[in-house]
Amino acid sequence: MTFRSETSAIPSIVLNDGNVIPQLGFGVFLVPDDEAFPVVTAALEAGYRSIDTAAIYGNEEGTGRAIRESGLPRDEVYVTSKVWNSEQGFDSTLRAFDASMARLGLDYLDLYLVHWPVPAADRYVDTFRALQALKTQGRVRSIGVSNFTAEHLSRVIAETGEIPAVNQIELHPRLAQRELREFHAGHAIATEAWGPLGQGTLLDDRTIASIAAAVDRTPAQVIIRWHLQLGNIVIPKSVTPSRIAENFDVFGFELSRDQMAAINALDTGTRVGDDPNTFSQGLDV
Repeated sequence: MTFRSETSAIPSIVLNDGNVIPQLGFGVFLVPDDEAFPVVTAALEAGYRSIDTAAIYGNEEGTGRAIRESGLPRDEVYVTSKVWNSEQGFDSTLRAFDASMARLGLDYLDLYLVHWPVPAADRYVDTFRALQALKTQGRVRSIGVSNFTAEHLSRVIAETGEIPAVNQIELHPRLAQRELREFHAGHAIATEAWGPLGQGTLLDDRTIASIAAAVDRTPAQVIIRWHLQLGNIVIPKSVTPSRIAENFDVFGFELSRDQMAAINALDTGTRVGDDPNTFSQGLDV
């Protein structure tokens, strides 16, 4: 395998615990386990050095194998996984972590997240306490959450005494999450965008297409660049090697203030995914 050496081109975000995460990463949502090995390998060959998976994705084994067999030093690949809703609670989260690590075949995680708050089950605070224990043990470098609202975050902070390093949320030009991003900024929480392309729904948008033509880039590259210039951590996903490489090639241009404003104006508050206040898949609540 050959790997790009110019990974220093990837900007990094310093988290509130002092650890550093690449601002551009690669997500494997909906990638079957038997496809994860070649897909993650292609991403690493393209230059990505941050890989985002989750227990519920069912592809930790293939993802871990690609990382282990890449030949890259472990400390050069930032790895994130997440505890699923059905495993929430202190003891069950610790067991879920052990199971994830066995599938990944790794000794530690760079970032471990509570996948959803599932407020109806009321276990997310205890789940975060389990993450704190794993961090104390040195098995996880940084801990955070995913799909949490400001209300959920405030409760975690108040009851555990720790501010999550990251909140990974649905975020794209039609759901820019301005208020939540402002809350994050006020508490030194890094914003990470999942579904950064609106799960493909934005690629045919006229405004995006017009800007893409003006800067001689693809719509996907324009949207990823918008995220980077906002300061978001962004994890686009593709299973096509050419698209994987294309989505990484976003450091040779900048969007103007007017172009950023035009994309910002697309915000309608429209979700592609589920509502964090009501989503409870995996639990009987």
